Formats: sequence, C-alpha cells, structure tokens
Amino acid sequence: MTKKWKIYLIHHSHTDIGYTERQEKIERFHVDYIKKVIRILDDITAGKKPEWEGYKYTCENYWQVEQFLKNSTIEEQEKFEHYVHKGLIDISLTYLNLTELVDMDVLAKKLSDGRNYANEKQMKLNSAMTADINGYSWGYAEAMYQNGITNFFSCLHTHHGMFPLYKKQTPFFWETPNGNKVLVWNGDHYQLGNEFMLLPNTNISYQIRDEFSGDWDTDQFEVTEERVFRYVKNLEMEGYPYAFVPAMISGVMTDNAPPNPRMMEIIHRFNEKHGEQIEFEVVTLNQFFEILRNETIDIPTYAGDWPDWWADGVGSTPAPTKIYRDAQRKYQLSKKLDPNGQLGNPIYLADAEHQLMMYAEHTWGYSSSVGEPWNTLVNDLDYRKGAYAVNANSLISRNLDEVLANLGEESLQADREKYFKVINPHERPVTDYTKVHIKHWEDVDGEYFHFKKDGFIEVVDCQTNEILASQVVMVPGGNDIEFKISLAAKQDRLVKVRQIMDKPAGGTESNHAYRGNDGVSDLAPYPGYERPTNHHIVETDHYRITFNDTTGIEQMIAKATGKNLIHPHAVHAPFTGVYEKTPITTDACQERRRMGRNRKGRITERDVAKLVAIDQIADGALYTTIKMEFALEGTNMYVVMLRVYKQLPKIAVTVRIQKQNEWAPENLYLPLPFGDGENHELYAEKTGSVFRPAIDQIPGSNIDFYLLQNGMIFKNKDQDLLVALKDNPLVTLGTLAHHEIELSNEQTKIKNKDLVYSWVMNNFWETNFKVDLSGFYEFDYQLYLSGDNEAPEALIEKCQELNEGLVAFAYNPQENEIG
Repeated sequence: MTKKWKIYLIHHSHTDIGYTERQEKIERFHVDYIKKVIRILDDITAGKKPEWEGYKYTCENYWQVEQFLKNSTIEEQEKFEHYVHKGLIDISLTYLNLTELVDMDVLAKKLSDGRNYANEKQMKLNSAMTADINGYSWGYAEAMYQNGITNFFSCLHTHHGMFPLYKKQTPFFWETPNGNKVLVWNGDHYQLGNEFMLLPNTNISYQIRDEFSGDWDTDQFEVTEERVFRYVKNLEMEGYPYAFVPAMISGVMTDNAPPNPRMMEIIHRFNEKHGEQIEFEVVTLNQFFEILRNETIDIPTYAGDWPDWWADGVGSTPAPTKIYRDAQRKYQLSKKLDPNGQLGNPIYLADAEHQLMMYAEHTWGYSSSVGEPWNTLVNDLDYRKGAYAVNANSLISRNLDEVLANLGEESLQADREKYFKVINPHERPVTDYTKVHIKHWEDVDGEYFHFKKDGFIEVVDCQTNEILASQVVMVPGGNDIEFKISLAAKQDRLVKVRQIMDKPAGGTESNHAYRGNDGVSDLAPYPGYERPTNHHIVETDHYRITFNDTTGIEQMIAKATGKNLIHPHAVHAPFTGVYEKTPITTDACQERRRMGRNRKGRITERDVAKLVAIDQIADGALYTTIKMEFALEGTNMYVVMLRVYKQLPKIAVTVRIQKQNEWAPENLYLPLPFGDGENHELYAEKTGSVFRPAIDQIPGSNIDFYLLQNGMIFKNKDQDLLVALKDNPLVTLGTLAHHEIELSNEQTKIKNKDLVYSWVMNNFWETNFKVDLSGFYEFDYQLYLSGDNEAPEALIEKCQELNEGLVAFAYNPQENEIG
C-alpha cells in the first residue's frame, strides 16, 4: 500500500416504509431507535461503556426525527438536541427516500420542515443523504440548495439500477437548473460497512462475493481483515485519488435496522492491529463533508437530470397512482385559488402534504409481494400504501371544497336557475373547454333533458351576452354541458345554461347525397361536397386524422404545416396497446431477478392490439368522438376514445382497459410515436425541472425510462406538439425489444429523437412490486398544437393547464352580478 488509509463509517438505519413491516410499526421502530441511541450515548458519556467510545449516529432523514419529536418527552428531546450539538448525532435533511412522483411544491415544503427545525435549534446542518434509490430529478438538486442543503451523499443500490459517471465512490458538483451547485458524493451501497463484517455474528454478504460468502467457520475478524485490505488495494489499483473512503453501515444487515454500538468493539480491535496502514473512524454525515471540502483535489461539475432506475414502481399500482395524480392536481388548484391560505383549511392542506409525501416514498410493498401474493401481510401493506394516495385525495378534496365554498360554490338545490361561475386559476390567459354538470332530476327553465334533441339548451356569457359554443353528452346521473370560453389570467366569469331562445325548425331532410337512409356516412368528397367526419377520417380546422381498419390511427396531419405528426419510424399506431409477458421458466421471483435493467426477459412474448371495431359516436359543435375497440392479449377490453376538438388544436384521448390477472412478468405500453425523428427535440418535465431526455443528463445515467409530472413537448421549429399526461407518469424511450442498456453519453443524445411510449403497467420486480395488475382502468391524455414558438417552460405550463383545466361550479349570483 502506498499511503495510510482512513475509512470513515457513517452509521444509520435505512428507512423502508413498508418493506420489512407494517408502515406504522416501522414508524415506531425509528422512534425507538433514536431513543436507544440517546441511551447508548448516555452510557458512553457516563463511562459505563468505554469499549463503545467513538460511537456516532446519523438520522438518515428528517422524517425519522419528525416522528421522534412527536413521540418523545421534553427530556428526550433536550438530550437529542444536546448530542446533535456535540456532533454525536447528525440529521440528514432529506425528508425520505423518494421516487420522482412527488411534485416540487410538496418536496420543497417537506424539505423546509427539516431546515426550519435545524435553524430553530441553531444546528449547523447542511448535508443530506439518500439510500437505496437510484436517481433524482434535476429539480431535486435545486430544492435541496434552496433549503440550505449544499452537500448530498448518494448511496445507490444497483439491483436493477446503476450509479452514474461509470464509477462509484467519487464526488462531483451537481449544477442545478438555476446554476447553483450541490457537492455530491456518488457513493457505494448503503450497507458497505456491513460487508466488512464489523459487527458480531453478521456473516451475510450481499455485494461482496468471495470465498467467505456463506462461510460461518472462518474467524469473523479474519474475514474483516481480508475484505478491508482487498477493498483498499483495489481503490489504489484504480487510481483512487484520496487517502480516505466513506462507507455507510447499519446496526445489522437489514433495512430498518436498529442502532448497534458493538461495531466499535471490532473497530477498536482492527485499529489497534492495523491502524498504521488502515484506520476506521465513525463520523457523521456533516463531518464527512467537512473533511471532503478541505481536500484540494479538483472536483468536476455536471448539470442535468439523474433519472431514477427505481421510479417504475408506480407502474405496479396504476389505480392508486391515478388517485394520487388527481390529488396532486387538486393540491395545485387549491394553491392557485387560495394563494394566501385564507379560504381553505390549513389542517387539511398540511395533512394532505404528508400523505402525498408518504405515497411518493420509494417502498412499493412488502418484501414477498411477488413470491407470496396471497400473503395477508402482503395485501395488508398494499392497501396501506394505496391508502396514502386515497387519504391525500380525500384531504385535499376537502380543502378544495372549502376553497370553492368560500368562492361561492352552491350545493345541490331544487329549481335553481342554472348559473355557474368559471375561474381561470392559472397565471396565463386561457382559451379552453370546460364543462358543468346538470343532474338527471334538474330542469333548465322548467324543462328536463329527457327525450330532448340537440338544440335544447345553450350557454351564455352573462357579462357579454355572447352565446358560447357548447355540446351536451349524457353521462351517469345526468348531462355534462361542455363549452368554450376565454379568460384572462386569474379571471372569473358568470355563465348561464338556458333553453335556446330561437330554436331552429327541425324535421327537414337534406336533398344532398351526404348520407343514405341506412344512416351511414361513407361517401368520398366530390365537387361541392365537403367531407363530414366519419370513422375513416376526422377533419377539423387544425387536424386531418385518418384511420386504418386494422391498426387504428394511420395519419395525424397538422393542417397549419401539412406535416404528419406521427414519427416516420413508428412501429405502432398512437395509443394502440402493446402487451408483453415473459413466461416463467424458473419461478416467479427468479425469472424477474435475472432481468437486470431490461424490465423484461429475452424470451418476452409481445402482442400488439388489433382493431376490431371503429365508430363515430359523437359529432357536435365542439368535437367529434371516435371510438376504437381493440383485441389485446392480457386484457378483456381495450378501448380508445378519441375526442377531436374543432375550434382549438386539442385532442383528448381516453384509454379504457380491463386487465386480466397474470403472475408472470408483464408490461403494458401505449405508443406516443410523435415527432419527425430528425428536427424535433423532446422536452419533458420532472419534479422542478424541464429537460431534454438523453441530452440534459448526468453522464452514465438512465436513458431508458422517465417518471414525469405534467407532460412533454415534441418541439419543432414551425410547430410544437404538447402531450399532457394526466394519470400515468411513466414513459419509455426507444425500442421495446430486449437490448443492451446504454447509459447517457455524447453518442446517446440521438435517443432524444427516438420513439416514446406511455408505460402504464408493469410488475417485473421480484420482491415488493404489486404482482396483480388486474382490474378496470381509464387513462387520459391530451394533445395540443402550438405555433407560437414559446419556450419549453411555457409549453410545460400549458400542459399543466390542460391537466388541471378551468374551474367551474354552481353559483347563485347577486342581482348586480348579472349583466
């Protein structure tokens, strides 16, 4: 060895909420662990345990501390603060180990909770760590920086994942979207220290595979010596520039592990024997970064997204994820309608934030979810996980109800004149469609909808007396009246649904040959005849869409440019489902374990939906609706509803699926094959950032799939296509075939122009994903063309507007409000 080495151990307990036990039990564990640490430090300070001298503990996240503060005495809290100030207990200011599902507002709010506590108690904390998860949104770096976190330790778990930069145990500065910098230690596994056998009776190897794996006969200290020296020598061989290396260590080699000071016994023994060559020291997270920042070695800077290899867990629970996404939209609407927090209920809002954060936590089920899907605890924890999304939705719905009530929303009333208030909650002017609902028992000016033909009602702007273009559709429980309206930023408008004043005479049969007595419209255009919409073609002011009788959508022409919006190398028609199943040749867990980073096996069976029926089911003043029914393996029903609007460049797509039960690994994709493949650039939004997939990324990071927020942009020089993702946030990029996994680099930037798929379902993980995807589902998307050459950030804001919509509710105006 060429230098004396120092191995800095950071002792923590990895938080997996629901992987090893019930969620509420794990909460109790971590409260008790902090109390145990306090007792350990008390004993050391009192001289009762000199063999444990040097022991320190780092709380892996602020959530652990938050639970302790709620469930401890004043004396325990004072002792905790005392040991933090002494540098014997440390707090990582991350809130939890998260997926990228959480949005920026909730993330920033929960990070600020830890920062506020540290400031209040005058604790000099500026570091954070995560464990297990394999990546973070670019905006995560900005959120940390804005909350005083300037150091970040990442302990990735490369099972079905991989560290970036093509190597671990290396630092870099992560430049945020706003140009700030966070110092990152791109670390090793979060239990590397346990692999060194520094705790008694822990001969369990997860990462290090050597001759001692499973060997219970060799003296444990001999294993420690051999492994530690090998590890350090390997670092020297690789040209590692530092004379120190960090390693995380848990009390035992498991998640949610208790603290264990007995590591100090072996550490002292090792240091006494080998301290002149290699010395162990237990430090806190913040202490490690103080050491690192005192080094003079140049540290490189990288900017861009760091996609999480483990973000795809949301695809195993598409139903609660849809509920969660709805809660996120209601949260944003609550904030926009009530920016000062005066109209809603702050308790509902805060509780909803907590539930939103808990569902976004990275654990997606119990450890035997795939191996024992019938197990009571598996199902128990699954319902508890889903309950976070349900509770978040319930709480934020209550808050939004409070806000709307204070803005004048009326409850159901008999004989109410059909006035409605429409609000644009957004910061920009919006021209869009919105809808109001009239129950089946409600009348309009004394008459009911039953047996009424088109032309019964109209929507009038009470301020201008303008008749707004509208269309009625019957839905369960009544009728939806959709209409077009333009509103300035934050503007509200009063509208009224009433009977048409001047009803057109009916019953006249056209003398032109548009349609036969059979009611079928299938004539090609001829001189003097403009083609009406039918199941062969839909044409509006903005689109011309043609259909193939076996595959579905064949062309989507943007009339402003004359260009086909469908990618020239598209393999599948837009929204035509693609189902994959990998047959089980071993067992349900092993088959998945050997998939690596492909999320499918080499022998995957792939089926593409086949169109079996297509029909035009609506054609009115606002839109035409085409219904396409498909046959697709793995499903009993696969239906695409295409609603093409006539006056705005907007298409609303609803995909309805009845999914069958399958234990084998499976995936379900919806193709989004847009862009021209040459000139377009794909922009996407993740938590707090807009970036170009496969371009604006940290080198060596994942370019196969992404967990997005509101949508993505196929940006071109003459026209941009927006795709708003309402219900399911996962997308994949490139081929669906089993392939070698490329990592982000200069040569892979071309993948930005590759094919895109919405990845709505998967159950490939071998431990804690929900294996049963069966059930009824509905997924909504919106396409929108923009020719204004706006910045990507403005276009993503438009995606958010499309997802959240305008707000419309029943309202009884005062006399002075009626124009």
